[in-house]
Amino acid sequence: MEAIKVKEARPFHYAWVVVGVTFLTLLVTAGAMSTPGLLLVALQKDFNWSTATISTALSLRLAVFGLMAPFAAALMLRFGLRNIMLVAVATTAAGVSLTALVSQSWQLTLLWGVVVGGGTGMTALVLGATVANSWFVQRRGLVLGLMTASSASGQLLFLPVFAKISDEYGWRTLVVVVGCVLVCLIPVIAAFMRNRPSDIGLTPYGAPAGTKVAGPVTPTVNPVVMSFRALRDAARSKDFWLLCFGFFICGLSTSGLIGTHLIAACGDHGIAEVTAASMIALIGLFDLFGTVGSGWLSDKYDNRALLCIYYTGRGLSLLFLPIALGVDLWTVSLFAAFYGLDWFATLPPTIRLTTSKFGLSSGPLVFGWMFVAHQIGAAIAAYGAGVTRTLEGTYAPAFALSGLLCIVAGFACLLIRDRKSDGEPRLAAAIKSAA
Repeated sequence: MEAIKVKEARPFHYAWVVVGVTFLTLLVTAGAMSTPGLLLVALQKDFNWSTATISTALSLRLAVFGLMAPFAAALMLRFGLRNIMLVAVATTAAGVSLTALVSQSWQLTLLWGVVVGGGTGMTALVLGATVANSWFVQRRGLVLGLMTASSASGQLLFLPVFAKISDEYGWRTLVVVVGCVLVCLIPVIAAFMRNRPSDIGLTPYGAPAGTKVAGPVTPTVNPVVMSFRALRDAARSKDFWLLCFGFFICGLSTSGLIGTHLIAACGDHGIAEVTAASMIALIGLFDLFGTVGSGWLSDKYDNRALLCIYYTGRGLSLLFLPIALGVDLWTVSLFAAFYGLDWFATLPPTIRLTTSKFGLSSGPLVFGWMFVAHQIGAAIAAYGAGVTRTLEGTYAPAFALSGLLCIVAGFACLLIRDRKSDGEPRLAAAIKSAA
């Protein structure tokens, strides 16, 4: 009689607990980052501050948020994921909560520009990249997709609730509530977050039990020095500049352009502000599916080809947007759905290519510098599209130029070499020589 083969159940891996804690942290901090849009009008009414005065604090927050990325990655490698996450969430909670006490514009600039910008910058996208590299051998792309989707999810889930709180109880109550939500994260991180699998006697997810798997190097050198060394080594590679160019266009064509100016562009065509805001929510909803799906695809297919498809698709949608705005609301909704699938879809393949080229340890550091390029692109688009609207009376040239640049970026990604670099050995050697 032939024996019946029973498939052995795979035990639950603690890596998924780490993913859950990280996802929740990114989700809540993204929700906190969505509140400035609600504060803008309220602060103008209460203090008679100009839009420019308030925008100075909010734009400084974006700059500090982006500039923290490469140093945040180095701090995580040096001091551990859990410690940096605890410091980041506590700092952000303090900055947001203390906003309820502001009475001068410089206090707002200090709290939101420096404290909140720095705190949220420490839990930026490099956190997801570091977790994926440390805890996973398989499913890295899927994990990256989940992490990057959490940003849109946070805004989608929390913004309507925050808007209701602000409307009924005032903006001071809102910032205290947001601060309390952040504080509730601290014991969760302290109890369940772990720095790496070896801390609890495990190998990364997908690695055979009992095998030695090379993970990110734990450095002993100054994190700032380490971050600049990673930049120096990466800058010698043509692949780094190609990835930087793509990510620069990514920031330019998403948060800088659509995230900042879509509502105003809809207003130019008679679409009400509330309705236009629902288009942003629709983009965020479809981004959940697009980004998680992109992570899954990046585990299976050539990431260079995926980036080419994503950037080209985004470019075509931006070229279509001026036409859609001139037709009707349903056509704009069609744009929002298609564009939303591509909002953050470029992140999983970009991070995977960066890790492949520069190694597990230096990959997050290099990606941090690429995120700086992303934020520079966003800032240029936010300013440049406003200038275009002032001079030309329409956003159409800005949308068209951004669309064409996306297509160029897509084909530029095909020039990335299909082989790994020696970035990991270089970083390890640099750490050893400096220790």
